[in-house]
Amino acid sequence: MSEQDPATSAWTSMRRLVLELHDRRGVVSDAIGMSYLRAKALSRLTARPLSQRELSATLMTDAPYTSVIVDDLEQRGLVRREVNPADRRSKLVRITTSGRAVARKAHRIQSAPPPALAELSAPELAALEATLRRLVESAEDTP
Repeated sequence: MSEQDPATSAWTSMRRLVLELHDRRGVVSDAIGMSYLRAKALSRLTARPLSQRELSATLMTDAPYTSVIVDDLEQRGLVRREVNPADRRSKLVRITTSGRAVARKAHRIQSAPPPALAELSAPELAALEATLRRLVESAEDTP
């Protein structure tokens, strides 16, 4: 097997760390009693209400499946649909107080760093954070 270039090697290590060794999606689902995609929907709604079309786009799901998700979250009292004041023909999905509590719980679980991270020194953590922040900002600026 040939050696990977440093960027590919770093990316492979980050993916393995986050998505294989410390994937928290199942833990989140178990803790909140619903699918991770529903937790992701709640997370997206914490910033502001979204139309179902916007929610579909951010979840990368089709409209019918987004309706299933919103129906379930609404039945659980975690979101509510309301008329969109900018376009009365459409509805906005707004998170409720109960929904925010579930989203916070999911966020706490998802955000807990792996123990190995605590073993890094303060300068190592600062360098890692600065590098990752730069990568995130670069990705956000890329269309």
